[in-house]
Amino acid sequence: MNPTTPRGGQLWSRCGGCASLLYRKRLRRNLDVCPECGAHSRLDAPARLAQLVDPGSFTALADQAPEVDPIGFVDVLPYPHRLTAARSGTGLAEAVVCGTATVTGSRCVIAVMDFRFLGGSLGCAVGELITRAAERALADRVPLVVVTASGGARMQEGVLSLMQMATVSQAVAALRESGVPSVSVLTDPTYGGVAASFATNTDVVVAESGARMGFAGPRVIRQVTGRELPDGFQTAEFLLRHGQVDLVVPRHALRGCLATLLAAASGGREPVGAGPEPEGPPVSSPPTQGADERDAWETVRLARHPGRPTTLDYLETAFDSFVELHGDRLGADCPAVVGGLAELAGRPVLVVGHQKGHTTADLMSRNFGMASPAGHRKALRLLRLAARWGLPVVTLVDTPGADPGVGAEEQGQAAAIAENILTLTMLPTPVVAVITGEGGSGGALALAVADRVLMLEHAVYSVISPEGCAAILWPDRSAAPQAARALRLTSADLRRLGVVDGVVPEPAPAAHHDPPAAMQAVREAVLAHLVPLLDVPTATLVRRRRRRFRRFGAAGLGARAGAR
Repeated sequence: MNPTTPRGGQLWSRCGGCASLLYRKRLRRNLDVCPECGAHSRLDAPARLAQLVDPGSFTALADQAPEVDPIGFVDVLPYPHRLTAARSGTGLAEAVVCGTATVTGSRCVIAVMDFRFLGGSLGCAVGELITRAAERALADRVPLVVVTASGGARMQEGVLSLMQMATVSQAVAALRESGVPSVSVLTDPTYGGVAASFATNTDVVVAESGARMGFAGPRVIRQVTGRELPDGFQTAEFLLRHGQVDLVVPRHALRGCLATLLAAASGGREPVGAGPEPEGPPVSSPPTQGADERDAWETVRLARHPGRPTTLDYLETAFDSFVELHGDRLGADCPAVVGGLAELAGRPVLVVGHQKGHTTADLMSRNFGMASPAGHRKALRLLRLAARWGLPVVTLVDTPGADPGVGAEEQGQAAAIAENILTLTMLPTPVVAVITGEGGSGGALALAVADRVLMLEHAVYSVISPEGCAAILWPDRSAAPQAARALRLTSADLRRLGVVDGVVPEPAPAAHHDPPAAMQAVREAVLAHLVPLLDVPTATLVRRRRRRFRRFGAAGLGARAGAR
């Protein structure tokens, strides 16, 4: 929509996207989204609050915007005159409105920027008000929601406006340190100092459909580079493809999305007081009939069957809801790894897993579940989010291994995997990993350092693929079946070795013959192993996790061999 279209008493309005002539009342009923082409016009702060929060729940913070003119700036008009005109034209004291509210019953502190007020620019008063909103969220221990709409820092306040980027970011950092959730909603436009600070350093970044966000505006980029920009440059959809935002949501779904995020943020693992150290892990599941007798190479072929349920299948069926979060914040959104916020038997959890696919096209688009460094960094970002929000983690492992390509090596594949493993060893929240298909090498372990490691009956887990092992240690790759048997990679083998804590039985003859039954079995197994972990004190949880993997050292293996 044309943002300059007047809203007075006019009955009709022309869409800036498709030029359709629209009945004004119909357009307002559609939240100012063109029913013909879907273009989203800008909303002012009062309209945005009316759209997002529960009716009657908003209470403005008592803080008043301070009067500032720090450098006596004058262009065509003195700066105070511009402020007076902006206040008269918008009815607002400054370019942001802050207060407390509820969203479908979930409490939050919300700050909504208004582009009408000097382009939503970030000045000392705006920075102060948003900082106070963050401090109120910290004091009340409720999530902070910031709805951004800004052209950048306020030039009329000189370098002091630049300092607001650090001021507000410090307030967001305090929320992170204290585990208080924060969510930003990017609306059109969000540029400059706002984009490069609190708009993108919150826990979750949601972009409204069609919103544009970037550090430099397109006009500046064209002038500096002399290059034409690609179609859709800096739009929400562009940002999603390049890993910069968690999700893109149309305006009519924003309130529901925000409600889901706030509910998950408020329903994390409750802190547990110190207490006696619980007993060790539950006894492993008994071996399934015939599992020990099945040939290892046959099991490898079953684990790779394209009909086996994928991570997205499990998220659709075994879990009760799912909001996918995208991107590594560094420039990519690896399709081989999916993750986000889910619900399991009424409990919010964070789920992350490898994604393959069922068709050749799906497999190729997902790189056969082989994660790039961007995929591992996306998983890392989500694991850290789970730690801040106190959410239990479920990982679903199904990968031949990490991406072995040249590009992956150039982007630091080894370091990305190493950082995931390190983070999981210290994660202060329960982790349950399930090997659902192939568990290949370090790419699998990057999601499988957990308090409980489960494995489907016909899954495999190995240091290397049978083909790779055969190519190195046998005369040729045709010895892969022999290598599979030697590697001891089946669920029965790994249960005996103590690598997995439980084997999840599959419907006969294998999961791909009855995917719903397989997914239900995984749901029940995850719940059985996760629920007892929720009552374990954090220090004990981490200590036991480290002890679990310490026993795979030579001393631990020798002690177990002696016991046998």
